Amino acid sequence: MTEVVSMKYLRRTLMAGGAALALFAGFAAPTLLSATAQEINPTAVAPPHGAPGSFADLIERVRPAVVSVTVRQRPDAVQQPSLEGLPPGFEEFFRGRPNGRQGPAPTSLGSGFFIGQDGTIVTNHHVVEGAEEITIRTSDGRDIPADIVGSDEATDIAVLRVRGGGRFPYVTFDDARHVRVGDWVVAVGNPFGLDGTATAGIVSAMGRTDAGSSAYVDYMQIDAPINRGNSGGPTFDLAGNVIGVNSAIFSPTGGNVGIGFAIPANTASAIVQQIINSGRVTRGWIGVSIQPLDADIASSLGLEEARGALIASVTPDGPAARAGLQQGDVILTFNGQQIENSRDLTQRVGATAIGANSRVEILRNGRRQTLNLRLGERPSEQTLASTNPAPNATPEPEQEQQGGVAQSSLGVSVRPLTAEDRTRLSLRANENGLVITTVEPTSDAAQKGIRPGDVIMQAGGRAIRTAAELTAAVDAARRANRPLLLQVSNRAGRGFVAVDVGGQ
Repeated sequence: MTEVVSMKYLRRTLMAGGAALALFAGFAAPTLLSATAQEINPTAVAPPHGAPGSFADLIERVRPAVVSVTVRQRPDAVQQPSLEGLPPGFEEFFRGRPNGRQGPAPTSLGSGFFIGQDGTIVTNHHVVEGAEEITIRTSDGRDIPADIVGSDEATDIAVLRVRGGGRFPYVTFDDARHVRVGDWVVAVGNPFGLDGTATAGIVSAMGRTDAGSSAYVDYMQIDAPINRGNSGGPTFDLAGNVIGVNSAIFSPTGGNVGIGFAIPANTASAIVQQIINSGRVTRGWIGVSIQPLDADIASSLGLEEARGALIASVTPDGPAARAGLQQGDVILTFNGQQIENSRDLTQRVGATAIGANSRVEILRNGRRQTLNLRLGERPSEQTLASTNPAPNATPEPEQEQQGGVAQSSLGVSVRPLTAEDRTRLSLRANENGLVITTVEPTSDAAQKGIRPGDVIMQAGGRAIRTAAELTAAVDAARRANRPLLLQVSNRAGRGFVAVDVGGQ
């Protein structure tokens, strides 16, 4: 379902009665407060041992460093939004007009805060994305143009700097790793255009990995009320330190229901420093797409625990390809550190210096081995999203067509690939497989998401091109008393799934 939210925001419902992941924005912004040009000293506000009698002293000291951020976007920045990567139960609010129709350049509003007396400001990437003109409003009512120093879509962090210089009150980041669930927090920002709004609550949870699409952020969950327009604003501890950057809410209505998410300060400050130093963020990259291991996939590979990251595909001529990594390999350790899951690998690789030589322990065909690779630089998110294998221009001669070949133990019927199938799925000439024609609705394959039109590329770690080879793989898995690991290709990409072969 699609509806217009407050005339400027498009909400896409992902689930019936679904909750919402709101990338905050706001509206017109009156303001009144005054500020002094000085560093805001966090030690001047001693955190109480129990519930504070008042937050007034704290808020009075930190509020001058918080600003509203008004963004006039380029007309061409209004696009049909992508929902890829959002977890189930979330929605996202997007700037624009219903159904992606073009209109006058939209204006959005968010929050930010000074981190230096020279006018350096931290906010969210999504607040300033597509900006043609940016204006910040200080707590004493001054409107000042600002420019983007740099922005990082992967963590939703952006750094701005006001034009013309000056001296501004500012706050500092603290390391959020000392924060505990139950600690008091104060949020200051610009919800719905209401400048300088302060709210208080507690830390509800730490290390939320399912609160957004970024693999690089383990979010801090807070219940201090935050709403659209709070994006980019600071979350303070009771000493006046910035321990988080407000980024998203979980809500059935778009308003606050007590579940908000902030980027922890230790993550945000590292990104901010990179942007200040070089204008952009760089990350290590090995050139693979990976997927998590579940218990069935781990069992099909002979692993006792579902720990590691399964390589779904390898970028041609990337660092992993040059090092000899292959589809179906499981990365067990990286530079001697155990890999818990695919997110863990992404973060470890991203934090490793570009050009560094790294050791990767993998599991391949039941055997462990160690490979050495040299990290490259991770391409931009746009480049990664648009990278697809080129369609096969010279396919192999079409195989003789046969009727669907039943594989009762898998609950699917298959046929050979055709030239049309290769073009549809951008398969190369040397890639083979079997097209699934039917899937029994009650089969484990159907429960695992396999659908007619999907292509089985590998079975049991081996490439297949005939029904006989698939049958042999099924029999081998049954003898080993394991699920059968299939590599499946469809329009969404490639991935691995472990299917019960029955008869165990």
